[in-house]
Amino acid sequence: QVQPVESGGGSVQAGGALRLSCAALPRNCMAWVRQGPGKEREGVVTIKSDGSTSYAESVKGRFTIFQDNTKETLYRHMNNRKPEDTAMYYCVAWNLETYSDSCASARSGKKYWGQGTQVTVSS
Repeated sequence: QVQPVESGGGSVQAGGALRLSCAALPRNCMAWVRQGPGKEREGVVTIKSDGSTSYAESVKGRFTIFQDNTKETLYRHMNNRKPEDTAMYYCVAWNLETYSDSCASARSGKKYWGQGTQVTVSS
């Protein structure tokens, strides 16, 4: 499928673990982006096809991103969830104009967004 497809969201209690999955065509970069109620969109974690990753400070040490061998499925394991993690989580995938660039580069191809999966964390 052209658009990523997310799964694994739901309502959970604080302190527990949750895994989100994203099925997408292999591209240079894939990321999880979230938007909480009344908040701006926030990049959570990015992974490049070479395995390099970048995490937002708010989730370092709690979230882990990894891909399966085919690089068609992206997982994000959330430990020690907090109420502030409540948000719609989107999977995004794109290619770079120059592969040596980082995924943060503005020189990228079209970004493909999934429909999102809701995560609600209760205290």
